[in-house]
Amino acid sequence: MQTLRKRGVRTVQIATFALAAATLAGCSTVQTPTKGDPLEGLNRTIFTVNDKLDQYALKPVAKGYVWATPQPVRDSVTNFFSNIGDVYIAANNLLQLKITDGVEDIMRIVINTTFGVGGLFDVATLAKLPKHDNDLGLTLGHYGVPAGPYLVLPLFGPSTVRDAVGSIGNYYVNPLSYIHPDGLSWALYGLNVVNTRANLLSASDVLEGAALDKYSFVRNAYLQRRQYLLSDGKQSQGLPNYGDEAPLPKYDDVDGGAAAAPTGAAGTQGAAAKASAASGTAAATPPQAASATGATTGATGTAAAPEAASGSAETPPLDLNGGPETTQIPAGQLVPPTRFNFPSFKLR
Repeated sequence: MQTLRKRGVRTVQIATFALAAATLAGCSTVQTPTKGDPLEGLNRTIFTVNDKLDQYALKPVAKGYVWATPQPVRDSVTNFFSNIGDVYIAANNLLQLKITDGVEDIMRIVINTTFGVGGLFDVATLAKLPKHDNDLGLTLGHYGVPAGPYLVLPLFGPSTVRDAVGSIGNYYVNPLSYIHPDGLSWALYGLNVVNTRANLLSASDVLEGAALDKYSFVRNAYLQRRQYLLSDGKQSQGLPNYGDEAPLPKYDDVDGGAAAAPTGAAGTQGAAAKASAASGTAAATPPQAASATGATTGATGTAAAPEAASGSAETPPLDLNGGPETTQIPAGQLVPPTRFNFPSFKLR
C-alpha cells in the first residue's frame, strides 16, 4: 500500500511539473505580448487546449444534440435558460441603478414564467419588452473597477480578471445553483452549455473559415463587446474619428483676369492650378510646349504654364473648333471650363 501511495504521489508530482513546464513553454512563445494582454503566452496555451476540447468533445455533442432534437424543442430550451438568466440580469441592472431596465427584466420573468409555461415560450418579447444583457463583471466596471489583463479561463473561455471575479458572483445569483439534488443542478448546467454551443455552430464555422488568427480574433471581439456593453452602446470604441479632419478646399469662381494676384497660381487662374495639382502632375508641361516639341523639361513647363493660362498677348489663342492648333492632353488630366476664357483641349 505504501508503495502504491508513493507511486501515486510521484505521478501527481510529475503531472504538476509537466503542467508547469507546459505553462512556462506557453509563456515563452510570445516575446512581445500585445498591449492589454501580458499573459498572452499562457492565454494562447489555454486557448489551444480549450479549442481542442471543443473540437473533439463539445462540438460533436452539440451536433448530435441538433440532429436528435427538433428545432422547436431547442428554441424552448433556449427560452427556458434565457428566462432564468433574466434573474441575475435584473439584479445587476438594479445594482447599477438602472431602474427602468431592472423593472422590465422583472416583468419579463413574471410574464414568461406565468404565460410562457415556465419560460419555455418567450411571450415577453412579443409584448415588446426588450431583452437586456448584464452581469456582475459589468456592474463592477460600472463602478470604476478596471478590467485588468485579458484572461482565458480553462473550459470557460475568454474573460478578464474583473469578469472572472464577477463570474463567481453570477454563480451564486443564478437560480440553477440552488436546485437540489446537486446532480440535477449540474445536469441543467450541462444542458445549457450544450444548447448554447449548438446555437453557435454556424458562427464557429464562419470563424474557422475567416479568421487567420483565431486567438486574436476572439480576444478582440470579446473585449470590444464588453466595452460596448459597459458603455450602454453610447461609445464607438476602436473606430476612427473623422470629426477633426481639415475642411475640403473651396474652389471659388473668380470672374476676369484683372484682379489676379502677381503670381499666376493665386489669381483668376487658381481653379486651373488646383485642378492640375489634383490630377497628380505638380509640374506639368504646358499644352503649347507639349504639342510643339513634346520634350520640354519640367522647369520650362512650370515657367510657361502661367503664360498659357493667363491668355496674354504673347501666346496665340488656341483654336476652339478643333483646328490644327488644338492640343491633345492625356486622358487622365482635367479639362478646365471655357466660361472663364480658359483654353479647351481634346482628350485622346
